[in-house]
Amino acid sequence: MQATFSTFRDLILDTDPDLAGTPAQIPAGFLLARTGNISAHYIPFDYVNHGARLVLVGISPGFVQWKNAVREARRLLAQGAAEDEILRAAKYTGAFSGAIRPNLVALLDHVGLQRWLGIASCASLFGAHAHLMHVTAVLRHPVFVNDKNYNGAAPNMLTTPLLQAQLLDYFAAEAASLPDAVYVPLGPKVGLALDWLAARGVLDADRILHGIPHPSGANAERIAYFLGRKDKAALSRQTNGAQIDADRLALRAKMAALGVD
Repeated sequence: MQATFSTFRDLILDTDPDLAGTPAQIPAGFLLARTGNISAHYIPFDYVNHGARLVLVGISPGFVQWKNAVREARRLLAQGAAEDEILRAAKYTGAFSGAIRPNLVALLDHVGLQRWLGIASCASLFGAHAHLMHVTAVLRHPVFVNDKNYNGAAPNMLTTPLLQAQLLDYFAAEAASLPDAVYVPLGPKVGLALDWLAARGVLDADRILHGIPHPSGANAERIAYFLGRKDKAALSRQTNGAQIDADRLALRAKMAALGVD
């Protein structure tokens, strides 16, 4: 059974997230599941934009996102706001803020998603065309390993029962409600999870757009090469230009199949 906001609203009202300095200090009532050193905790991220045509998928919310979402939900609950307003605001507080947003927009525009969506630029997905985008994670609720943010590497989410259950109970349900959207995995571990779900009939593999570099500033060189802003000869040893070339070609083929030249 899915955890829902209605079950947690009173706890959220009674919780000051700023009193939690580490994941270990999240109030026990938020715990959804625990196995050994792995734990999953409720976050008010129930909102799903059912009209979305583009879904951006990360790994899992982190501790800072948990604090921000609970703080915003608590503020709006105290004001008597409607549940849908609370959940949407909690979900998107600080989403893709700072330097990550222009990187993301440039990458999405580079592969032609703005043309597929019928807009001038994916920059407007953060404004006038927000109704076309949904932001989520393969693990909707924050997962911590040894009380640290889960990074997707260890343990393997595809072979760990607790994480498999989180994938299937939450993300799979979201995906089932968005069958006509395209999915952009933010990072290779997310891509593997989407493929795992596609193999189980949850997603259409042709609508998963693998190969777009993660928009993090730490990924600057891969982004620059993908966008054609840096020559292959100038790449460091850490950046595999041939793989990026292959990813770009595969993406063009998938976009062509979607009707984008």
